[in-house]
Amino acid sequence: MDEIIFVDKPAGMTSFGVVARVRRILSEQEGKKVKVGHTGTLDPFATGLLILMAGKATKKAMEFTKLDKVYEATIRLGATSSTGDPEGEIVVKNTTVNYMQSEIEAILQRFVGKIQQTPPAFSAIKIDGQRAYKLARAGKEVEIPSRTVEIYSIDLLDYSAPYLKIRTHVSSGTYIRTLAEDIGEALGCGAYCTELRRTQIADFNIDNLKLFDLPA
Repeated sequence: MDEIIFVDKPAGMTSFGVVARVRRILSEQEGKKVKVGHTGTLDPFATGLLILMAGKATKKAMEFTKLDKVYEATIRLGATSSTGDPEGEIVVKNTTVNYMQSEIEAILQRFVGKIQQTPPAFSAIKIDGQRAYKLARAGKEVEIPSRTVEIYSIDLLDYSAPYLKIRTHVSSGTYIRTLAEDIGEALGCGAYCTELRRTQIADFNIDNLKLFDLPA
């Protein structure tokens, strides 16, 4: 069982949970333990394309980790979240958000190109050997250095205040939760990401792939 596996991750499941479930299914099918690894995680609230490697194919995992990605995200303006997503503590800052669509589009285009971005404390990045989100949940202060990422494009798919939906093509290492927060800061109203779906990794589009059957 040496292959690349494409999974449409459901909301509410961690990427590591998906790996464990796929490993169990494949191991039961093969009658022996099958090695399975991922090529990049998705947040628990997010859905969409995960690329997993099984067996000897796990040696190719590093070839996939740096590939660019496409996401569709829904952003709530006028409110913030302690985690940048629906799972955090939500604070409503503005109940009358009503920007013109042209204003939204102008702000979005400011982020196209190479930008500096600071990953969220609630992330899988390792700090001194520990996952940042574990430190953050323990109430410890987490300092993550900023990094250069590239936003190749941002398209406004829909805007119905206080929500906007975007499609964005980004480099590896870009956090869409942070992008949502930065958009809110640029608008002066605050924002967080309410929904997130990864639709593509490099040329691998979720609509054109044979997906692994991941039973509930």
